[in-house]
Amino acid sequence: MTDLRPSADWLAVLAALTAEIREGVLTPGTRLATEPALMSRFGAGRHSVRRAIAALEAEGLVRTRQGSGTYVREAPVLNYRLSGRTRFSQNLLEQGREPSGRVLGVEDTAAPPGVAEALRLPPGEPVFRVRHLGLADGVPVDLSDACYPARRFPGMAEAWAGAGGASAVLAGYGITDYRRVSSTVLARLPSAEEARLLDQPAAQPVLVVRKVDADTAGVPIAFSETLWAGQRVQLLVDHATREESLHVDR
Repeated sequence: MTDLRPSADWLAVLAALTAEIREGVLTPGTRLATEPALMSRFGAGRHSVRRAIAALEAEGLVRTRQGSGTYVREAPVLNYRLSGRTRFSQNLLEQGREPSGRVLGVEDTAAPPGVAEALRLPPGEPVFRVRHLGLADGVPVDLSDACYPARRFPGMAEAWAGAGGASAVLAGYGITDYRRVSSTVLARLPSAEEARLLDQPAAQPVLVVRKVDADTAGVPIAFSETLWAGQRVQLLVDHATREESLHVDR
């Protein structure tokens, strides 16, 4: 029987398959449907299907195994070490990954009770809240909300403009070294907005790390909650020392 459906443009095939990969409908390691099946599904010619698959492969989303088929590529997992002097850029560079990121917003706000306690501030003390998206090789891996005491860091909103990250901003205030003094690790499902920013399905869990950083005198300088993309990141925890403690919520 002749298929009378109009032929789909290869870009339409590409867009549909890209969306299914990005949204987790086609998970890493999944084998794509055969050429005939894709042709039937999209009402497309063989040339259009092959061109769409070639584009997916060029973008690094799929890989073809000779004689086996085409599979959704499994991105290398980032091993992120939690230790006393964890630094995002250094962590990635040591694994041959390219670190980057962008500030999503900086606001002056009153410290919520938990944040005030962590930073040893009076309830409602002003803090700067910085929201930041971290990327590895251009792919989102973490979304963080960090709070800094406004009294200690005046003008921090301006300092973050064009800055190369937290370490660079803190160095501008004379803090060239600081340590993580506590971490709490848990898992949950992201909100729709969090999933969108991390470019992952909302049904896929994220790893959440709440931490406190302190200067060399032991005075807290930052409290943050960071969401890590669950399928892209593996957290490695150094054994706790006298100078730091780790709590894992199950």
